[in-house]
Amino acid sequence: MHLLKTIGKSVREYKKPSILAPIFIVVEVVMETVIPLIMAMLIDEFGNGIDPILKYGGILLGMAVISLVSGMLAARFSATAATGLAANLRKDMYYSVQDFSFKEIDKFSVSSLVTRMTTDVMNVQNAYQMIIRGAIRTPLMLIVSFAMAFTVNSTVALAYLVAVPILGVALFLIAFKVMPYFRRSFRRYDAMNSAIQENVRAIRVVKSFVTEEYEKKKFAAHVEDVRRDFTTAEKILALNNPIMMFSIYAIIMVISAIGANLIIKSGGTSMTTGDLTALIGYAGQILGSMMMLSMIMVMITMSVESAKRITEVLETKPSIVSPENGVKEVPNGDIVFKDVSFRYSEKAERNALEDINLTIKSGETIGIIGGTGSSKSTLVQLIPRLYDVTEGTLTVGGIDVKDYDLIALRDAVSVVLQKNVLFEGTIAENIRWGNKDAGDEEVARVCALAQAAEFINEFPDKYNTHIEQGGANVSGGQKQRLCIARALLKKPKILILDDSTSAVDTKTDALIRKAFREEIPDTTKIIIAQRIVSVEDADKILVMDGGKIVNMGTHEELLKTSSIYREVYESQTKGKEAEDDE
Repeated sequence: MHLLKTIGKSVREYKKPSILAPIFIVVEVVMETVIPLIMAMLIDEFGNGIDPILKYGGILLGMAVISLVSGMLAARFSATAATGLAANLRKDMYYSVQDFSFKEIDKFSVSSLVTRMTTDVMNVQNAYQMIIRGAIRTPLMLIVSFAMAFTVNSTVALAYLVAVPILGVALFLIAFKVMPYFRRSFRRYDAMNSAIQENVRAIRVVKSFVTEEYEKKKFAAHVEDVRRDFTTAEKILALNNPIMMFSIYAIIMVISAIGANLIIKSGGTSMTTGDLTALIGYAGQILGSMMMLSMIMVMITMSVESAKRITEVLETKPSIVSPENGVKEVPNGDIVFKDVSFRYSEKAERNALEDINLTIKSGETIGIIGGTGSSKSTLVQLIPRLYDVTEGTLTVGGIDVKDYDLIALRDAVSVVLQKNVLFEGTIAENIRWGNKDAGDEEVARVCALAQAAEFINEFPDKYNTHIEQGGANVSGGQKQRLCIARALLKKPKILILDDSTSAVDTKTDALIRKAFREEIPDTTKIIIAQRIVSVEDADKILVMDGGKIVNMGTHEELLKTSSIYREVYESQTKGKEAEDDE
């Protein structure tokens, strides 16, 4: 019931077709179950002239037309309702994902979300269409056909009571046996989609290391897992048809034998030829309904697993939300970390950040260096509340970040992450992600600050140059500069560059930093870098190791006090000197 309520919320504007479909199904079933009875009357009156034929023939024709129209309308409304539900489910899931913080995004893999929005939603769509049409039609057909059969001849109809339970148990066992394979197949789909996503994203690496054959074998293994589960399931389901056909023919033979015997012995008084024809027709309807019922059980079983996965996304509440009446304006770029610790989850064995105390004045430039895994990126992701601190407090502009309206806070903080991407569209469209209302002059200005204007103007279409998905048709350095320009267009109080100039040469890096000093002096700038040269002129440099700030100071101070900073500086300086000697 919980799943039905949750999924049912997405029906919304499709409630009307969801109600009309079953109504027309009832009409269709009534017509179909009465037709054999009228046919029996026609057969029994066949030798009594043309009038009965015209009478019953007209009735049959009218009922057939009503049944046909009702069936068509039921199919139309059920399809409209099911596809509408699927569209709303995809939108609701997508909107939920947009509200997720990084914590929730970490919980679901991208491949799993793709499977949930495609395969799982399709399963629920098919099941919903089956429910509002087949799940109404099948039991109704079964009950009415039984009733009509007993109306015709209760003695012969008793044969149904023997065969139907046996058939029902057989079909139930088939459905029960096949369920685990369908459940497992969803996990296989996730793994297969994950392999596709990983390969496409890393296709350049795959080709540079000539590992296409290895990737093919890995993907083939995932495909084989999916194929194996579905093949096994289909083999079991394939028993449905022969069991069904055997039951139909067996019952028809039994009914025919009993009915023929009664007709002959009674001379057509206790049972007529028309009655026998009607009973055979009802046998087909009853057993066909039993088979459809088993298919509905399988479909619903599949959809229940899919519905659980969809509901998991819909019911996952973002851990980071805007407070009621949150602060709408960030006064300045002051940042204060006070006794801050952070861990990614409650189950984590240790903190990713430990005992962080740091004060940054508005307009300062802060450099951060440290080895891989020192939590540099984690530190800056706390500022716009991409994650929330576990312990301690973090303030921006003198106000706790948890007291800000999320949109206001994130509009004041521009973050150029390590894995920033460009979207399919023109360069100008990508830049305007920072401010959709920015004019051409403003776009050109931030591109000049980010040292992107020069290469943009070399393109034939300049700012109208089309960018492929992910920025595949521009270099890494060009992509980074476009992402910086996009961040600058927000006119942020705080600008965070998370190793965002690693793909540009040192000269361009220096020009970007010079532009920052001159053009946005009041903006707080935090630069994470691997190269000392990228941060040596910062007002303050943090040296991080093991999730802690182990040293802090200017370039000159750290050369004297920090062994880590000095070692990095000397290794990079010696490397540069060696290159110069060559």
